[in-house]
Amino acid sequence: MHVLAILLLIQLAIAISPTKNYTPGKVKCPGGKLTREANGICASEVEYVNNRKDIAKTNLRQFLKSVSMRDFDVDGFLDSGAPLPVIGMAFSGGGYRAMLCGAGQISAYDSRVKSKDKTLAGLLQSTTYLSGLSGGNWLVGSLISNNFISIDEVLAHKKLWDIDNALLDYYGDNFIANKIMWAAISMQVWSKDLAGFETSMTDIWGRALSYPLLAATEDQGDAFLLSDVTSLPAFKSYDIPFPILVADGRAPNSTIINLNSTVFEITPYEVGSFDPSLNTFVQTKYLGTQLDDGVPKKDCINGYDNAGFLMGTSSSLFNQFILQLDKAGLPPFINDLIKKYILDPLSKSNEDVANYNPNPFYKSTNPETTISGSKILHLVDGGEDGQNVPLLPLLNRKVDIIFAHDNSNDHKGFPDGTSLIATYERQFVQQGKSMAFPYVPGQSSFRNLNLTSKPTFFGCDAKNLSTLTDNIYDVPLVVYIGNRPFSYWSNTSTFKMEYKENERRGMIKNGYEVATRKNGTLDSDWAACVGCAIIRRQQERTGQEQSEQCKQCFKRYCWDGTIYKGADIGENYDDEGLTLTGKYYNGNNIPGIKDGGTELY
Repeated sequence: MHVLAILLLIQLAIAISPTKNYTPGKVKCPGGKLTREANGICASEVEYVNNRKDIAKTNLRQFLKSVSMRDFDVDGFLDSGAPLPVIGMAFSGGGYRAMLCGAGQISAYDSRVKSKDKTLAGLLQSTTYLSGLSGGNWLVGSLISNNFISIDEVLAHKKLWDIDNALLDYYGDNFIANKIMWAAISMQVWSKDLAGFETSMTDIWGRALSYPLLAATEDQGDAFLLSDVTSLPAFKSYDIPFPILVADGRAPNSTIINLNSTVFEITPYEVGSFDPSLNTFVQTKYLGTQLDDGVPKKDCINGYDNAGFLMGTSSSLFNQFILQLDKAGLPPFINDLIKKYILDPLSKSNEDVANYNPNPFYKSTNPETTISGSKILHLVDGGEDGQNVPLLPLLNRKVDIIFAHDNSNDHKGFPDGTSLIATYERQFVQQGKSMAFPYVPGQSSFRNLNLTSKPTFFGCDAKNLSTLTDNIYDVPLVVYIGNRPFSYWSNTSTFKMEYKENERRGMIKNGYEVATRKNGTLDSDWAACVGCAIIRRQQERTGQEQSEQCKQCFKRYCWDGTIYKGADIGENYDDEGLTLTGKYYNGNNIPGIKDGGTELY
């Protein structure tokens, strides 16, 4: 569908904030409690996922037939009456680096993308769940808010993802336009504040972030709500994998975030956590309503769940950009405007916290927890607990396979498995007692065994997971896909907030090549190996033998349990993971160093 037609449908379909602007407004209460105990996923999500099954199954059938799997009967497998393999995709944080790398990866799976290479095309249409946090939540949140348009259509749009300039001077040399932008943001945030809703730096950050991410909506999404996604054509036709954004809870009067922190899930239907520290969800559209044990004390509120605000919540680490005006090189009058109308009154707020006041979970648990006992809910960037790939929501939904896209900055701008290690370790603390995650090695093994140089499978044999859980088939097989420089030096800084057109396209192209293994040129069986991974848990449940092709795939891509104990080998960034330095890439004219990538020696 043409982009303009899509945008027209968006404007016709959404049920925007009752005030038709950023300020929440009063609505009639639906009756009863607006919270629920987290004893499973909500009924609306169950209905959505069930209605998507036919779409996912049709596309998975096409995908498995297209990837040249030998000695495997696709129709027999899918028509056996066994449950359909449930696929989840997770996209890490990491600022625009993560968003752009993730965009390339997601486009590699999208059958709508106009590319000669179709190595993994259709995998996205076969997927049930998408999760994202921080920069990955910009990717997921922006796409779903724009009717799940393709990355091709994003690149063709004149305003979406326009990140040529940093957000602080979004319109570049057009000082008047910048002044109007910040004046508008100032008025929007203060209108919310004057209406009685406590604001924080995240309100400002979320509104600024909406300029590139929600540019296709009216007034840069000042009245577009995350709950409005449920009214978009693509959602109503079940064409969007169910989206989940992630944030972390911070205890009142605390700055500590660790594996025992509460992980919050944010969907178009609900916000809350399965963690024992909360174990409660509230309806997203009624955020901002003063609740006592889930029951409204006054009028109900709609319009609090502004999509930009929620995307800003998951990426609140970036609030500091609003605080670093003197380093931003903005014209003096813009600095004065922001300081006068925004910064000074909010300077006492914790800069990386999104304040949700009133707390929708007040007195919602018995016995009372730290969160339910506070009148304000404090949420922060979803990656602050070390789990920078949002795996937990997919574990809570017992998916069969997770494609974990790690575009983190762990070691010299590239990932080293830290996020997977954090999720693995969480199952051994109080908050993670009900979860199970496959064994993974330490960072040294990830680097020196080249587990980041190509996709690596974890949890390949469920029988080896019996010491973690009795329900071994509920533990997903994890396909770990780390950022790597193939055609572009993609280890740009997390805090690089402006990308020119060639940089943007270079990052996306490289992400595409990471997912497809350089369009299948590094392994002609890569797509078939993905197929083997997707069917693995169902084969194990039913006692089916792997084909010889799948056995070879698993030998090639599964972590075999080896732990590296030697000295650090060095940097390894060539196609096969051999030990080479940044000089190799410079000598072969790989672009990106001058565009913000970190040069390695």
